[in-house]
Amino acid sequence: MSPTARRNYVALSAFLFCFFFAQAMAISLLSIWLTRKLGLNGVQVGTVFSANFIGAMCAQPVYGYVSDRMGLRRFVPICVALLVLLAGGFFTFVYAPLLQWNVVVGAIVGGAYLGFTFIAGSYALESFVDKVGRKYSFEYSRVRLWGSLGFASAAVFSGRFYNVDPGINFTLASAAGLLLIPILLATRIEPDLHLQVAAERIKPKDSLALLGLPKFWRFMVLILGVTNLYLVYDQQFPFYFSALFPTPEEGNAMFGYLNSAQIFVEAGMLFLAPIIVRRTGATRGLLIATAIMIVRIAGSALAMGPLTISACKMLHSIELPILAVSIFRYIAYHFDARLASTVYMGGVSFGHSLGLAILSPIAGKAYDLYGFPATYMMIAGFALTFWLVSVFALSPTPPEVGWRKTADPGPIIPALEPPGAADVEPAHGGAR
Repeated sequence: MSPTARRNYVALSAFLFCFFFAQAMAISLLSIWLTRKLGLNGVQVGTVFSANFIGAMCAQPVYGYVSDRMGLRRFVPICVALLVLLAGGFFTFVYAPLLQWNVVVGAIVGGAYLGFTFIAGSYALESFVDKVGRKYSFEYSRVRLWGSLGFASAAVFSGRFYNVDPGINFTLASAAGLLLIPILLATRIEPDLHLQVAAERIKPKDSLALLGLPKFWRFMVLILGVTNLYLVYDQQFPFYFSALFPTPEEGNAMFGYLNSAQIFVEAGMLFLAPIIVRRTGATRGLLIATAIMIVRIAGSALAMGPLTISACKMLHSIELPILAVSIFRYIAYHFDARLASTVYMGGVSFGHSLGLAILSPIAGKAYDLYGFPATYMMIAGFALTFWLVSVFALSPTPPEVGWRKTADPGPIIPALEPPGAADVEPAHGGAR
């Protein structure tokens, strides 16, 4: 790396470490906090999660469009950092009192904050890191692994701190937020005026033109189907996990330890994932990662105790890195790079939030009526159906394909009209 590239790699790695540390402290035990601390039932918890993803849904198109217009400017990361700083006060003095007074009002206010900050915000930061990485020739996943280490570092203590007082977790989230802006200001991202002019020419109708691409909707079969169902399964998994231990307190602490171990393994996989995806190609990488997701869901339904449920949890450390790298490679190969943030935020991120907003209350009701194992098996069955469709719906991506390091500074609109014109060949000169 050049000195500037090395500086940016270190600064962005530290930035993601602190952000995901704050995210883990704030929301990794959210389902436990809502049920055991605030006394909400399964339907109410599902409503809260649904509101969170509706809030994220409102944020994602905004983040995607603004990110593409801003190019490599740090406007969006700074906004997210300021929101993280407010976490401690928000959870303690706003969110908890509102939920205890009126679940619907609390869910709406909390959904707006959590959606913009920790749900859509994480996608916006990852998209920004991917852009900077392509400019300075370092792998997105090898910055993102520091985010996993940050999450794992928080997870080591989050269960113990929660047992003492959940407010400690929320205060530590704000403390991490204090570090984000000075770390971000330490980057030296050199402007490229030619590319910035091209970015500023993007109009809302250019982003909306993606909706007319058949290839975009074939990609969304996997996102709206398999990955959404997996996230529905995972959002109340901590509560189910802790219930398999002799006491809830022991379960909370063990979940923190296991979550930490899983994420440390995940960090190692994020280092290896680019090598794996280069060999398999992005499309096969997507199918491999989502197949592991389905195995984890079904395995959790069949788990008989702490050991087997812990083994299922560890599968997350394998599938997430492969999925993350495959998504960015797939987008880079099949879509116009100048709209990469819009595809990622408006497709992957928005698609997740839309599906979760609809499915979370349904899953919450199913947990109350049928229990976790039966509901998990139903989720696995639906996910398998979408996976089989995706085998034929996804566009092929050959192995050993790189991604474009910079965007073509040519006109934006001709690249998007007529529909289908954004399906471009990879820039082989940028392969690594």
